[in-house]
Amino acid sequence: MESTNRGEYVERRASERLRAQVVMYRGHRTAGRGPVRLTLPSATVTLILGWGDPLQLFHEARSAPESRATWHAMLAGLRTSSVKGGYPGVAEAVEVEFTPLGAYMCLGLPLHHLANDHVHPDEVLGTGWSARLTEQLIATPDWEGRWAVIENALARRMVDAPPPSPVVAEAWSQLRACHGQLSAKDLAATTGRGSRRLQVLFREQIGLPPQSVSRILRFQRALTLPPEACRSLADRATLCGYYDQAHMNRDFRDLVGLTPAQLCVLAESAVSRGNAPIDGRLANVFCH
Repeated sequence: MESTNRGEYVERRASERLRAQVVMYRGHRTAGRGPVRLTLPSATVTLILGWGDPLQLFHEARSAPESRATWHAMLAGLRTSSVKGGYPGVAEAVEVEFTPLGAYMCLGLPLHHLANDHVHPDEVLGTGWSARLTEQLIATPDWEGRWAVIENALARRMVDAPPPSPVVAEAWSQLRACHGQLSAKDLAATTGRGSRRLQVLFREQIGLPPQSVSRILRFQRALTLPPEACRSLADRATLCGYYDQAHMNRDFRDLVGLTPAQLCVLAESAVSRGNAPIDGRLANVFCH
């Protein structure tokens, strides 16, 4: 937990009963304008429920002027680009980071509808769902109690949820285990399904095709690989499945608009503040 005179930032792993569906929870409490947070491609689906001043997102499209959207409650699917955001004033919020298959079970819709997009949770979970749960969170003053409130709500939604396809579960597990270093052809061979069928299943139950998911996992591996594991950026590129350092540089710039060296500095700063990677993922860093 990080606590300053500007606010508080808390992270917690999901309990055992939801560990397969939920990566972690986050809590924010800001007393004024906080630092800008850069949310990274991380192969997770995010739910945010907040009160007070809304979250402001800054979308940095290369071909269009920067635009901003404000959200008290938000669902965000898997992304192949980064997003900057922050709270302009006094605010509190709870975030849930789902695994893709956990989100598929909890939300009950094809996840390609959320890919590279943000929607209000009520569009998926029903009118009033986010307001009712937010009221319970406001009435619960401590973070541990809030985690219990959110876990109980998610667990109720998953009681009768159909499980994901065993084929997708196996393919997802294999990609996670090798940090995306498995070609679409080899993935199809190991699962016994054709590439086209896997494309359809991944778009429905993960949100993005296997090639895009592999790219995100490879990026996350390069970002979170401990410094002592490689002597140079060239070593890092080789260990993480890139053709060479130039390939890794291009991928980082395309995904987040920064070089590997620049982003690794921000990642090291995040770790020093207690925002360590969980399950090989670093979902966000603070820009300033």
